[in-house]
Amino acid sequence: MRHALFATTIAALWSCGPEPQVTEPPDAGLHATSAPQYQVEILTASLGGTISRGSGINNHGWIGGFSFEPGNATLHAALWRGGSITDLGTLGGPNSRVPWPGVSDAGLVVGISHTGQLDSLDEAWSCEAGGFLPATNPRQICRGFVWRDGVIHELPTLGGTHGFATGVNSRGQVVGWAETPVRDPTCTDVQVLQFRAVMWEPKKGTMRQLPPFPGDSASAAVGINERGQVVGISGECDQSVGRFSARRGVLWDHGTITRIPDLGGKSWHTPQDINERGDVAGFSNPPGEDPEGDFIAHAFLWIHGSPTALDLGTLDDDALSQGQALNNRRQVVGVSFGGSSGSRAFLWQDGVLMDLNDLAGPGFGPGETYVLLSARDINEAGQITGDVREVATGLRFAFVAWPTRVTR
Repeated sequence: MRHALFATTIAALWSCGPEPQVTEPPDAGLHATSAPQYQVEILTASLGGTISRGSGINNHGWIGGFSFEPGNATLHAALWRGGSITDLGTLGGPNSRVPWPGVSDAGLVVGISHTGQLDSLDEAWSCEAGGFLPATNPRQICRGFVWRDGVIHELPTLGGTHGFATGVNSRGQVVGWAETPVRDPTCTDVQVLQFRAVMWEPKKGTMRQLPPFPGDSASAAVGINERGQVVGISGECDQSVGRFSARRGVLWDHGTITRIPDLGGKSWHTPQDINERGDVAGFSNPPGEDPEGDFIAHAFLWIHGSPTALDLGTLDDDALSQGQALNNRRQVVGVSFGGSSGSRAFLWQDGVLMDLNDLAGPGFGPGETYVLLSARDINEAGQITGDVREVATGLRFAFVAWPTRVTR
């Protein structure tokens, strides 16, 4: 019954509006050969709280993310267009968020939301266990959503309680993960039910499971390109957030699943994004002391077809880094942290890892007026979004940075 309702509402959602346009990848030979300079716009429009973040930017410059409400007790998914902010609302609960680069060029936005319904199994689930949404007591059910033209719709699960939506392409294919009704013995902490990667197809009103790597019990999808290639993780149920759920990074390509090369550690092998060339960026534990699933990850780039993944390293004395997104020029953005300078946004291109604060010029960086804390997404024009902190006040805003000089 839920699936039939899903088919009806999503079909209605897609019955109006322009047909999505697919952006072709640029010529493979085009790439920057020297460091660009960036101009940064700080998006001060908020929902009344002191913290906002941009998580995804499409090729029209629309930015999806979240903003706290007054008092910073609750946050809502938000969309910035032309300097103004739109509250995307919730599925009936107190909180919602766009946690991944879930903004398509066709105007679809995907994310997660509390529903207001109570969870009889009292699972922390990925939404709260991963710190994406504030914890509720008693715990409320979290589901993936799809938003378009002012309307938010709930995405169904695989028969279990919770769901999580991460990525969307201009064909309207949405990916994420959702619980099944199976009680999985590989689950730990307060996680109870098995979860599997999902592709929802709103145009068709359908959903299908993306199976884990052979021998694994759980999977989760985190990114999709315009060709319908999907990246994600495969492993044990564990705590429903990374760690041993990410024993392997995987690629689903129209019915086949293959393992993505990682940096050699035992856990946290997590692709985050895939471009039109099939290249993948993310983070992965290198060989080291992670027998208990400790997070020691570095950002990585995997060039499609390569036998190995490239360790992108960290900034300065940082111990950790995460690749968050990439474009067709193989520019990778992310965050470097775990050192004396705190979290900083980075841009990697042509073999060089750069502090985005240095590329933004005077006024940005540790000891300056602002610090670009993280870079979460980059579009084909090289525009980047993430979050920035005003040092004097501690206020955090979403930002958009665009290149003002690129030498080719």
